[in-house]
Amino acid sequence: MPTTPLLDLVDALLAGPSPAPIVTAGDPVLRRRGEPYEGQLGDERLDGLLGLMRTTMREAPGVGLAAPQIGIPLRIAVLEDRAEILRNVPAETLHARRRVPQPFRVLVNPRYEAVGPGVAAFYEGCLSVPGWQAVTARHERILLRGQDETGRELDEEVEGWPARIVQHETDHLDGMLYLDRAEIRSLSTSAHVLGRWADPTPENASRALGFPLPQA
Repeated sequence: MPTTPLLDLVDALLAGPSPAPIVTAGDPVLRRRGEPYEGQLGDERLDGLLGLMRTTMREAPGVGLAAPQIGIPLRIAVLEDRAEILRNVPAETLHARRRVPQPFRVLVNPRYEAVGPGVAAFYEGCLSVPGWQAVTARHERILLRGQDETGRELDEEVEGWPARIVQHETDHLDGMLYLDRAEIRSLSTSAHVLGRWADPTPENASRALGFPLPQA
């Protein structure tokens, strides 16, 4: 396979440290629409990239990571919400957010559309915007389409917190950050979210900070 700037970029990343450095807000790669993945990397490079993405996501730690977040402008993302992490989350919070364990999975060229009118708003953060969180409304249920790393077609409904993760990571591939959708008056340091706004839902933060929540 002839070398290209993309292959050179991936090779340099794979030759570097693990976990990979996470690109932060202000870098243009986070504001570009990712290039569709059509086998440009070949099996060996793709496996290497996915392994590095998995390690980087886990070490951050996070529940998802899009390729642009490590500087690779391809429409690839990885997701995982491990059961051992959720054991430390209060049951009331897990229930309110409809958050359940998610095995490691790869999304290639994902896209989504809403299923029904339901919308939920919760504090959300991003590895590329470290130290901050903001309340962000997302579709409660979506239809996910795309492929996995083997090329198998995806066509499935996803709901609750897993649907939020899919939307967040797919938005990255469209050059969007969660802040583009967030209630900016809710913007809080992660320390304030943990200390003041750790309730299962953001109603108290809404009243105190003066931002609206979607109506049921």
